[in-house]
Amino acid sequence: MWPLLKRFLIGKPLKTLDEDARHLSRTKALALLSSDALSSVAYGTEQIITVLMVAGGAVTLWLQLPIVGVVLILLAAITLSYRQIIHEYPAGGGAYLVTSTNWGRNAGLVAGGSLLVDYMLTVAVSVASGTEAIVSAIPALHSYNVAIGVIIILALTGINLRGMRESAGVLMLPVYLFILIMVVMIIWGFVNILTGNVHYQPTTTGHIATGSVSLLLFLKAFSSGSSSLTGVEAISNAVPNFKNPKAKNAAATLSIMALILTFFLVGVTGLSFAYGIKPAKNLTVLAQIGEQVFGHGVLFYVLQIATAAILAVAANTGFSAFPQLAFNLAKDKFMPHSYMDRGDRLGYSKGIVSLAFGAIILLAIFQGSTAALIPLYAVCVFVPFTLSQSGMIIHWWRERDGFWLGKSIINLVGALLSALLVIILFTLHFASVWPYLLIMPIVLRIFLVINRHYRLVAKQLKILSQEPIRRSRYDGATVIILVSNLTRATADAVDYAKSVGDKVLAMHVSFDSNPQKEHRLGVEFKREFPDVRYVDIHSSYRSITKPAMRFVDEIAKATTARNHSLTILIPQFVPRHGWQNALHNQNSNKLRAALASRDVTVSTYYFHLKE
Repeated sequence: MWPLLKRFLIGKPLKTLDEDARHLSRTKALALLSSDALSSVAYGTEQIITVLMVAGGAVTLWLQLPIVGVVLILLAAITLSYRQIIHEYPAGGGAYLVTSTNWGRNAGLVAGGSLLVDYMLTVAVSVASGTEAIVSAIPALHSYNVAIGVIIILALTGINLRGMRESAGVLMLPVYLFILIMVVMIIWGFVNILTGNVHYQPTTTGHIATGSVSLLLFLKAFSSGSSSLTGVEAISNAVPNFKNPKAKNAAATLSIMALILTFFLVGVTGLSFAYGIKPAKNLTVLAQIGEQVFGHGVLFYVLQIATAAILAVAANTGFSAFPQLAFNLAKDKFMPHSYMDRGDRLGYSKGIVSLAFGAIILLAIFQGSTAALIPLYAVCVFVPFTLSQSGMIIHWWRERDGFWLGKSIINLVGALLSALLVIILFTLHFASVWPYLLIMPIVLRIFLVINRHYRLVAKQLKILSQEPIRRSRYDGATVIILVSNLTRATADAVDYAKSVGDKVLAMHVSFDSNPQKEHRLGVEFKREFPDVRYVDIHSSYRSITKPAMRFVDEIAKATTARNHSLTILIPQFVPRHGWQNALHNQNSNKLRAALASRDVTVSTYYFHLKE
């Protein structure tokens, strides 16, 4: 039943060669990759107001205006910086790749690990905030906020497992509905104020005693409002997913997103100040603004529905960026290689499922509280911001081409403001951000342990053409060896197969994703083992089990007709530690389970890995 249920929920498998046709246009990419940044206006200004109200009282609320001004300066610096990153590093990877290249491996892992946690928090924060918008419209659901959040995460997981193009198509409606209703609300609100239809009632006139507001309060509110900039980096991680020209389309999408976000921040903060909005229980600041502009009519509920929808789908930015970042880390041997495998719908399924699992845990731990999640969220965002922008300064001083000095100054402004925010967050919000100091060492340790294991295994498996290969000759059955690549384990398995059979076949399943690598493997295998027949079976759907089973069935028919026996030899790694099994043997275990239903002998060649 599982294959049928999977086909119903996810859809039929797609060919690897269909990948190019599923890349994103600017319109779809804006919906898929910008929803996190655009939706942050639903809680960014509110976070500023909450800090000012709690620490300084209503008289300090006028400070939201200059604070948002500083946030917009940081937004401009970050946007210009990531446009540079997109053009200079078009292969994707964003802050992880930039930091690794310019600051070194360890700093790159800090950036990469921070972003992995950040994308989990993106999902948790967006879903928690979306749930709060739902509760603002229907207060009776307040006690079910965590359950509602989990349901939203599971729904988004299913959508993303169906493929990037499908998820973009689904998300376009809520994203563009939110953009439309926000534009209408902001313009309508300011027109009402200018025409006198709504009473202009700012909280204060802006006149305040010099000593009544400290710099500390300003910085604390600024650090809270910086949450409006989360998600800006996602486009730089997903450049490979754009249509050609990839870098140009990605940079243009980033600029469009920044302009819309600027308009939203200015509009929401201006209306909040003009209407004298204050934080209220079970009613968000955005909902109060909508109530002032639209009343309790249809448009107010459209605003609430659109806000809840975009906050829910803003989590999809994490679903788009996390798997791509996990792919880059796995390619560099810091995460399991299975994160490089595409699923039936050409998405990195293991990355999608891992992200959903982590987000659900975070949502449960923090009880769906946006306020509790945001400080930690901001740290995980601004640490990579700081590292990547300072890394770009090194890049420009090394390259020194074009307008490099001006670009360096832009990166310097962004790096200094981002670093200042990190310091403020650890100083003024330590009670909320201390888990970062616990999580990151654990994540870095995992990265380094996995990398060390893969490097040691690669050293053991490495085979050079000048090395002699032992060959024996004994009579026996027909033996099929399953070959994934040419290593010392392959050589030893061939030697063993020839000791138990008089006819040996080497079977390899190749994919469309890297034809040059597949061709090179065939050439190298034939050079090393000229007396062993090498069979390359092509798979358009990235499946090893099905094509391998078809080949085995054909050979089994032929050997049965000649009254010969058939043995399938499956190389199996034997790691010294149990956790390492997750890094190896997944495909061989699937094949062994599938072959159990066939009337053939299944033998295992064990290759013992050493530390």
